[in-house]
Amino acid sequence: MARCRTYNKRNILIIVIAILLGTLILTGRLVYLMIFKSEYYSARAKALHERERPIKAKRGNIYDINGVRIAANKPVCTISVIHSQIKDPEKVIKVLSEELGISEETVRKRVEKVTSIERIKSNVDKEIADRIREYKLEGVMVDEDYKRYYPYDSLASKVIGFTGSDNQGVIGLEVKYENYLKGIDGTILTLTTAHGIEIENAAESRIEPQPGNDLYISLDINIQEYAQQAAYKVMEAKSANNVKLIVMDPRDGKIYAMVNAPEFNLNDPYTLINEIAKDYVDETLSSEKLNELLNGMWRNACISDTYEPGSAFKIVTAAAALEEKLVKLDDKFFCPGYKKVEDRTIRCHKAGGHGSQTFIDGIKNSCNPVFMEIGARLGVEKTYEYYKKLGLFNRTGVDIPGEANSIMHNMDVVGAVELATMSFGQSFQITPLQLLVATSAIINGGKLITPHFGLEVKAADGRIVKTLEYKTSDNGVSKETSKIMKELLEAVVSDGTGKRAYLPGFRIGGKTATSEKLPRRSGKYISSFIGFAPADDPQVIALVLIDEPVGIYYGGTIAAPVIAELFDNILPYMGIEERYTEKEEEEFKVGTFLVPDFIGKTKQEMKDLLKIYDFGEIYTLGEGEVVTEQFPLPGENVNRNSPLVLYY
Repeated sequence: MARCRTYNKRNILIIVIAILLGTLILTGRLVYLMIFKSEYYSARAKALHERERPIKAKRGNIYDINGVRIAANKPVCTISVIHSQIKDPEKVIKVLSEELGISEETVRKRVEKVTSIERIKSNVDKEIADRIREYKLEGVMVDEDYKRYYPYDSLASKVIGFTGSDNQGVIGLEVKYENYLKGIDGTILTLTTAHGIEIENAAESRIEPQPGNDLYISLDINIQEYAQQAAYKVMEAKSANNVKLIVMDPRDGKIYAMVNAPEFNLNDPYTLINEIAKDYVDETLSSEKLNELLNGMWRNACISDTYEPGSAFKIVTAAAALEEKLVKLDDKFFCPGYKKVEDRTIRCHKAGGHGSQTFIDGIKNSCNPVFMEIGARLGVEKTYEYYKKLGLFNRTGVDIPGEANSIMHNMDVVGAVELATMSFGQSFQITPLQLLVATSAIINGGKLITPHFGLEVKAADGRIVKTLEYKTSDNGVSKETSKIMKELLEAVVSDGTGKRAYLPGFRIGGKTATSEKLPRRSGKYISSFIGFAPADDPQVIALVLIDEPVGIYYGGTIAAPVIAELFDNILPYMGIEERYTEKEEEEFKVGTFLVPDFIGKTKQEMKDLLKIYDFGEIYTLGEGEVVTEQFPLPGENVNRNSPLVLYY
């Protein structure tokens, strides 16, 4: 009996202790939650009664070098539904399907989905969004948003890039400068019941968005339009696959234009352009194939594709040899039309050869045997030393994503044959921009520059946030070598293979190239020309590449005129004035003169007088014997070779 009582007391004691421990633990837990975690659970409770909707930040604009806006924002709206607040789901489904052009099945899935908020469609035109607002559908939210808009459609599409549905950059400058352009989104906070239903007449809390910064770039829309027009013209005339054209300031690397024809429409970037779509008219494309074609369409080949530069690369070989004093301008060479290197016979582009010629003749004639000889004098180590000095082993650092690097032989495997072909631009690959940078260093006095678009980042109020700076390095070549190379390359245009780039009044320097694509003897070529002006003080340099032209494919014949046409348009626009030589003035009838007074002169007197003055076409009207009126009027200052109209 006593043992039984003792047992019961012990059980009661255990129960009491357990209750006390439980109470202590619960009390401690309550203290922890109420004191130490009070802020956390207060926020959770608040969040339960608040619904957060984002307010998109206005993305920064992009401006060209003249302050012209080339990437802007268009007001649009985002349409969303709140499941718990919808009272007439069938009406909501019907209205949204009709107004937004979405199938009822798709809209139904989203309307019936039990979530706090479900997006139906973004980037909805404001006009459509306003119509949806007028229905006053409960549970349907219409929030303001922004859509990227490009005023010039396809202009410089692969440079500027575009944004996705989330308004983030996808390619080009839009993605490179994303952190500056994107801004900070705001929010709308709405009070709700525990069931997620918004409380009527409750005040909304707004955190206003912060707009992105504006980007100012070196691209000049006028030069870009001229370049794009020239590229499309030759692409169509020669039925070429594509045409690449870059225009840059060789002094500091500012890029004025970069064309990758055919370009695509930035306002409709997910639709294949005709040049691509025409090959798949009768084919249903898989998503993988479509993505592959879109990526190809968006690809900026000026920086992402490599090629054998061909004879344009003779600029580098010549500069290196002059710098090392391994060749003089009057050195004699002989070209029989080929040169034997070890067991290989490497031919010149002129089958019969150029015969005896000086180094100056060799560069004007673009003679392969001359440059093979110069390459042999340089040797492998010096050749690679100058490739490094001129930036040919590194990416240029241009501020667009996706830049490729050169493809070069390892120095220890370069033999006599490889060295010979490298001297005139074969058996290795570089990007067009790498060639432009190397040539710029050779003609600007030896400074290796970083090509770029970005100039400044400014806040919406015009305050400068950041001035963008770029690396340069000196001693690519000496100023003396640079001066000689400019003179030699001017001679190529005035009296060599680049004659079709000649412009009276403008001193143009440059080099032609015709590169055979791999595999050899495929009959496919890249025709190119690199030119700069003025030749004695280069302020602009341009490179054009015509991929697989049909028919005549020589760079001097079809590529040089493209740069001539471009320069004819942009040099006056850039403020570079004509400077005619006496020979040009006479040959092209350059200059002006005052128009004399011919009124009262007889036809016989006019015959003698017109021999003195530099009029062009002479038009006579009337049956009389004496001049009664004339045009231009007496005393007017007109250009030589202007027409004259005489009334008798």
